[in-house]
Amino acid sequence: MITAKQAAEKWGITVRRVQDYCKSGRIAGAERFGSSWVIPKDSPRPADMRKKSPSNKLTVEPLIRKTPFLDMTDLYTIPGSAEEVALSLSEHAEAKLLFESEIAYSRGEIDKVYQNANIILNTHSGFYAVLSGGMLLGLCAMWRGDIELWNKARRHICEAPAKDDNYRDIISLSLAALDSSVYDISNFPEWFKMGDFEALHPDALSAAKVFYINYLYVAGLAIATKQYELNGVEGLTLLRLLPNTIEPMISDVRAAKTVICEIYLRIMCAIVYHNIGENNRAVYHIDKAIRLAVPDRLFGILVEHRKYLDNLLDERFKAVAPEYLEKVQSLYAKFSVGWSSLSGNIRNKKISTNLTFREREVAKLAAFGMSNTEISQSLHISLAAVKQTIRIVFQKSGVNNRDELITIL
Repeated sequence: MITAKQAAEKWGITVRRVQDYCKSGRIAGAERFGSSWVIPKDSPRPADMRKKSPSNKLTVEPLIRKTPFLDMTDLYTIPGSAEEVALSLSEHAEAKLLFESEIAYSRGEIDKVYQNANIILNTHSGFYAVLSGGMLLGLCAMWRGDIELWNKARRHICEAPAKDDNYRDIISLSLAALDSSVYDISNFPEWFKMGDFEALHPDALSAAKVFYINYLYVAGLAIATKQYELNGVEGLTLLRLLPNTIEPMISDVRAAKTVICEIYLRIMCAIVYHNIGENNRAVYHIDKAIRLAVPDRLFGILVEHRKYLDNLLDERFKAVAPEYLEKVQSLYAKFSVGWSSLSGNIRNKKISTNLTFREREVAKLAAFGMSNTEISQSLHISLAAVKQTIRIVFQKSGVNNRDELITIL
């Protein structure tokens, strides 16, 4: 026998849904003990009577939220409810397909995302739908390492039927958000860099917080590695201040119950804390992110950020959800090759994929301008080990000096 919670995890639905099945007698052999249910281990999931016959025709209607990111809105507020949200959209075929595609992306199911994105784009309906299809196609390109698909995705975004300057601002932001996934923040609109979200519909505000933090993080990284100059700011200064911005935003998206946004912001916050040497705070946010992701298996989000946490994400999966560590590592192997190929192609750089966690960590601190002695003290390893690791990084990556290390990370 298994519990209702175990059955929910097995079938990919909520505990409440399992309890409803039990109460209605739709699970043979289910028994109630007090307030809890137990279910025969091999029981099949009952058919959902709300499902309708599939249709080959995609109906075209205005999206039910004014944003290309339905998964980052108040539609998806409960971890583990993705399937129920999709079913609730059955009367709106395009919104349902888009939401399912975004959840599939968060799970790392890239072939499904690619197929659905093309259906959305071939329909070429409303502004936000076209924008969504283009964004999804671009993210597929990132996982596949396909520069031609990347350029095609950008063209589709530009083709979104903009009615006025406000819509064109949103197109510019969408292109910049896509670019930021390969660490190019040069094209973000000035109004967005200032944290001015007035051009956006309220439905898009939670997603905007995620992109804004991504912008600030990449800017902070560029300053720390002397790739970008800002008067009065140098080293890790911006990164050290960034948690003061992210932590309140996490509270905001928690209040809005936007699960996907909370996962993204927590993992970004963990990366910042890890970079500035505050691993206790990093672990706190990683554990929260993992627990939010597990019910709907949203591991693609975590995979995107795995290398920036060195071995910390793997350690926390071993502690919090060890049964999923192998899945995360497998997804990362696929993502890493594609991202490195695409990002290297775009930036005309060779991005190494064969560095160990320790080698990457040492290379990152060296790129931050730390001396060998400072790296030794920070990582609690010998000075000789630091020197040897840097030599190995140079050999593996082909870079010639410490200034070039940022190009391989």
